[in-house]
Amino acid sequence: MSLSPWGSQSKQPTSMFWSVGGNRSTRRKPTQTRREHTNSLQMLTWVGFEPRTPALQGRSALTRGFGVDFSQETDEAGDGISLVARNILPHGVTSFCPTIVTSPSSVYHKVLPQISVEDGGSWGAGVLGIHLEGPYISAEKKGAHPEHCLRSFSKGGFSELLDTYGTLDKVSIVTLAPEMEKSGEVIEELVKCGICVSVGHSVANLSQAEDAVKSGASFITHLFNAMLPFHHRDPGIVGLLTSDQIPAGRTVYYGMIADGIHTNPAALRIAHRAHPRGLVLVTDAITAMGLRPGRHTLGQQEILIDGFNAYVAGTHTLAGSIATMDMCVRHFHEATGCTVEEALEAASLHPAQLLGVQHRKGTLDFGADADFIQLDDSLNVKATYIAGEEVYSSLAM
Repeated sequence: MSLSPWGSQSKQPTSMFWSVGGNRSTRRKPTQTRREHTNSLQMLTWVGFEPRTPALQGRSALTRGFGVDFSQETDEAGDGISLVARNILPHGVTSFCPTIVTSPSSVYHKVLPQISVEDGGSWGAGVLGIHLEGPYISAEKKGAHPEHCLRSFSKGGFSELLDTYGTLDKVSIVTLAPEMEKSGEVIEELVKCGICVSVGHSVANLSQAEDAVKSGASFITHLFNAMLPFHHRDPGIVGLLTSDQIPAGRTVYYGMIADGIHTNPAALRIAHRAHPRGLVLVTDAITAMGLRPGRHTLGQQEILIDGFNAYVAGTHTLAGSIATMDMCVRHFHEATGCTVEEALEAASLHPAQLLGVQHRKGTLDFGADADFIQLDDSLNVKATYIAGEEVYSSLAM
């Protein structure tokens, strides 16, 4: 099967509505009126994790996008969040977690207080909380993170982490390397604060990864990327997908960058077939998402956009993605051969479950937020709704 980077859109689309709730997805016939669908909320509720920012990552975890970098020391972080929140509505994202990558402590102290956790609306997608990706990661698997900003909490443990960030009040996710000294106690303290701990940018073996899960970690940052490759004698972090050491009643979720570049289609299929209910689509999108090819900034680094690829300038190191969440959903569906329901739940229900907000996000159950989208047969976004209000329509373009 030949795949384009973000899925085929060649056939003429027809409109459809999707309802995703719990483990059920129902397709409604397009012959019914739009009013009927709106009143019964028979559409997909979609949460974004990262524009790196990481779709509710679907990790739309954002690290940034549309020229906005959340990892810069600025007084205008709030304006940047608003710009990104507004521009991801056409891609079906109703909520997201902006991500700050490894940065000097002064950046965290400056930027974190400026970001508000708030519901979305006509002004843009809602912010569910901040994803802090670094600086407590492995130098060997730093990827595009600046090495001179990496830190260790081997001396002060959790108190050292607090000193670095300044505040955790609006933080939802922290990515760290579980092999680091005192990581167990740091994970436990973060979980007590209601924060999701993700393992990533790491050289941890399987035993170290399992210990992190036992301490409370529940997510894997962009599976396969920036971690030890799978080995049959020690599968490393990847082995968490089928580990028999996961505490009873717990689920380990994992982010996948399904942009056609970061992860080979065969790897997508392996992960999905091994642990389908834990898969969370993430964009890992960077500043240049929505911009033309050329040089841009990513935290403290300069990056180069060449076609669909984003590299640390002067290297061949991938520096995040320029894909949008709807692109990732289409490519994931085409590459894995999964059902449409499975593809959509990876960008809605699963990230909501990861963050513990499935009672109001990622589902259309009674009492949940009325956030949903309309798709055509090719999974292109036709309309986006937040709290029952239409905030984007392709018909208005």
